[in-house]
Amino acid sequence: MATAFELPEPWRKSWRLKIRDRETVEPPHVTLLRGTKSWRINLRTGQFLDRTPAPREVPRQLLRHVLGRFDEFISVWDELYPLNPVQSLERDSDDED
Repeated sequence: MATAFELPEPWRKSWRLKIRDRETVEPPHVTLLRGTKSWRINLRTGQFLDRTPAPREVPRQLLRHVLGRFDEFISVWDELYPLNPVQSLERDSDDED
């Protein structure tokens, strides 16, 4: 089951924010949804994972709100997907060399 996060007004009625289920092989991300469109934001880089739909369609203030809550999303992602944590196991072992 997806994990949904509440958004503040004025976005609450038309936008949704989730970490979807069955994302085990995807890069860690949160998904913003509006109608049938979805924007995936990488939890490692803060960048959009896709060029379509256009990232510029996401209101700047909404994007700031999402980026400001990354610690919360990272904790949830890591709990849901311990084999694909935000701080990848591969990158951690590279840091030790």
